[in-house]
Amino acid sequence: MTETLAARLARVRAGIPPGVKLVAVSKSQPPEAIREAYAAGQRAFGENYVQEWREKAEALRDLGELEWHFVGGLQTNKVKYLAGRVALVHTVDREELGQEISRRFERKEATAQVLVEVNVGREAAKAGCDPDRVPDLVRSLRLLPRLSVEGLMCIPPEGLDPRPFFGALRELARGLGLRELSMGMSSDYPVAIECGATIVRVGTAIFGERRPRAEAG
Repeated sequence: MTETLAARLARVRAGIPPGVKLVAVSKSQPPEAIREAYAAGQRAFGENYVQEWREKAEALRDLGELEWHFVGGLQTNKVKYLAGRVALVHTVDREELGQEISRRFERKEATAQVLVEVNVGREAAKAGCDPDRVPDLVRSLRLLPRLSVEGLMCIPPEGLDPRPFFGALRELARGLGLRELSMGMSSDYPVAIECGATIVRVGTAIFGERRPRAEAG
């Protein structure tokens, strides 16, 4: 018998302690799957591509408690679509992006809640700010109007024990006085929680395998 989405969601939620937010990463999933998770009690959903998110946000606008998180790489020319409409941007990795977020959210008379994405493994092919540059970036972002730096986010190198990387992110955040730690996905969220995650981003363990995405947003 195939396990239902609601059952998978319940199993994931059972392993998440109070004080840790579960973001259900719904990229490449249809709006109907998000509705199913919403009906089962999930409220925070993460999307990676702006165009895909816009289509889903329109299709699901009747779900009044739905909370959107943007968890993918973000181009400055796409920020205008997110302004005032997402609860948290997880992937700020450069000052230029922070400046554009600040400008666009200010026009909407909204405050952007953001996380700084850190390239904890210093991987050349991966997005994120180099750990050594994070303090300077955080200081610069904190000077911007209508932008609030809430914490840090990371994706550890694939195939390695994530604990040292999660621990390094925790200590970096502590030194900067930042509370939120967005770390941990379907394969490693229990470990991330042990290491101090306050937000986990779980997709496949809830929705099943992703469908191929037709077009980048």
